[in-house]
Amino acid sequence: MRHPRSGPGKKRGRGPRIPATTLRKQQAALANVDQITGAKIPKSFVFSRGKLPSTLRHLQQDLRKVMLPYTALNLKEKKRNNLKDFVNVAGPLGVTHFLILSNPKSLPHLRFAKSPQGPTFTFQIEEYALAADIANSQKRPRCPPGIFKNSPLVVLSGFSGLGNPFGSLVEYFQHMVPAVDPSTVQLSACQRILLLKYDKEKEVIDFRHYSIKLQPVGVSRRIRKLMQSNEVPDLRDLKDVSDYVTKAGYGSESEADDEAATVSLPSDVDKLNQASRKSAVRLQEIGPRMTMRLVKVEAGLCSGDVLYPWPVAKEALGKKGEVTEEAGEGQEETEDGSEDEMED
Repeated sequence: MRHPRSGPGKKRGRGPRIPATTLRKQQAALANVDQITGAKIPKSFVFSRGKLPSTLRHLQQDLRKVMLPYTALNLKEKKRNNLKDFVNVAGPLGVTHFLILSNPKSLPHLRFAKSPQGPTFTFQIEEYALAADIANSQKRPRCPPGIFKNSPLVVLSGFSGLGNPFGSLVEYFQHMVPAVDPSTVQLSACQRILLLKYDKEKEVIDFRHYSIKLQPVGVSRRIRKLMQSNEVPDLRDLKDVSDYVTKAGYGSESEADDEAATVSLPSDVDKLNQASRKSAVRLQEIGPRMTMRLVKVEAGLCSGDVLYPWPVAKEALGKKGEVTEEAGEGQEETEDGSEDEMED
């Protein structure tokens, strides 16, 4: 049966065909936008400038895992690449943030930069531990690959009441990962926490990376293991099924329920953690771990006016343009520590 408007011998048209290049551009645009909130998804590059020892190379790879899934885990770097090369590639790929590792004068530095126009926050890494070191120090390390399918939740502590440059630094940290809408977020997507805590006494920032684990309160470890594995347990040496649950040595309650925070879930997360029962929230550190000190803030992308440390007033300069002892105290070390081997 023919369509009444098509006429004899004419087939109904399919409409104009969209070119493949246009489809790719549309798909790339959709990939850079959160389909729920409509906001642009921040993406990052984690790379290095200059030569790095093997431990800092491992730290660089750990930082890439922290920024997953919106980062290049296997980013290829070449010696001839300069900062402009990364900026030129970042635009078409929707990359908005740079994390740059360097090791000037054997002092590890980490830069948090906003692409393409800045600002740039330079930190000196005073202490750090790799993810492998954290796992080796734990009795039961937990870092399943599935937790990296979603971005971490950024938690800021100790930054209240601080003026600039920490105000702009807080804004940078908040927009480093996609924003979370409490009314639409799925609890199963909240698998990691990135904690950035400012110590006002020491004037350093503690960088900690945790995994989030939910455990139902009052459920034995054996029952949890049985429901998670979906395998029939070995009951050959038992007289009754109840012996499997009450057998000594495994505990009837989940460990350290008193220490963990107990919450009532608004929706079901999995078979064990459901809205009908309470669950204990546990944080387990997965690394890396860093202690960082802010040494420099630049208005541009690794260039421009120095916003921190504060510019020295003209009255504090000597006759030959040298900084007086009183005004320059504490700045010489900061400026030396923030140098690097970057070639633009």
